Amino acid sequence: MTIEWDKAAAAVDAAERILLVTHLHPDGDAIGSLLGLRNALVERGKTPDAVVDGGVPPYLRFVPGSDQVRSTLVEGEWDLMISLDSSDEERTGAAGVYGRAHSKVVMNIDHHPTNTMFGSIYLVQPEAVSTTEVLYGWFEHIGLAISKDVALPLLVGLVTDTNAFRTSNVNARTLHLAQVFMESGASLTEVTARTVSSTPYNTVELWRSALQTVALEDGVISATITQDSLKQLKLVEPTDAGLIGFMISTDESRVAVVFKELADGRVELSFRSKPGFDVSQVALSLGGGGHKQASGATIAGPIEAARARVLPLLREVVRQGALVIR
Repeated sequence: MTIEWDKAAAAVDAAERILLVTHLHPDGDAIGSLLGLRNALVERGKTPDAVVDGGVPPYLRFVPGSDQVRSTLVEGEWDLMISLDSSDEERTGAAGVYGRAHSKVVMNIDHHPTNTMFGSIYLVQPEAVSTTEVLYGWFEHIGLAISKDVALPLLVGLVTDTNAFRTSNVNARTLHLAQVFMESGASLTEVTARTVSSTPYNTVELWRSALQTVALEDGVISATITQDSLKQLKLVEPTDAGLIGFMISTDESRVAVVFKELADGRVELSFRSKPGFDVSQVALSLGGGGHKQASGATIAGPIEAARARVLPLLREVVRQGALVIR
């Protein structure tokens, strides 16, 4: 844990030009932390630039401030760049590359245990269930009042990264934070309905295609999503649309993996595991990162070569976990 509350606050107060970025293919915690901080800074009189490659996903555009997020970054200079919910520099994409090259100071706010500690100011708290929890801890430390426009994005991150409070790291503080955000005006019903309980029809079609590839062997359940499938459904971003969460819920599985073929031939990997089985170290060994029960990486293709490389590593995770549980 590296928490520099006061140093972070001093850097924000001193900066006239602030850039906020988050990770590629952003999820609810990425956008929640990006906009939670963006809205808080605006309320403090700052005018930050918020950028994520490709922009805000459609299902998260109900979050206040989402219309102010840029999808590309090709010009500008900043006193401070703040990276949110990104365990390493590569995850911040083209926006991160440009931002780091044109910012005097880089701050790293995250909750992933595999964070590589890039930058020079750190709010990295692996025991937090979401990056939005880290942000709230910072706001609490400096005495910042939480408005509805700040509370709602923070609740989005909390709900989505805990799968609606169902992950093993949820604790009493998690539920307390949800109460705080609700008391500040955020609707838990709305956030849940628009995120974890929202499914467009093309997701059903994607699952129909991917489920034909599902296989279970030695506790490892796997599926493959090809570029052909994504193109047929006119999906630009590589996604499993939540399929991996469904896969790991099967009784016989211990570890789940989805192999997603990228347009450039590489393969994006998503991992999930049940308590007692740590997939984060596999992700880290492959150049990725994340949590013990939810992590990922991107490796060289083709898919069959990726499967041959990755599945034995995951079977070993199952074997090691089984030994510990016994």
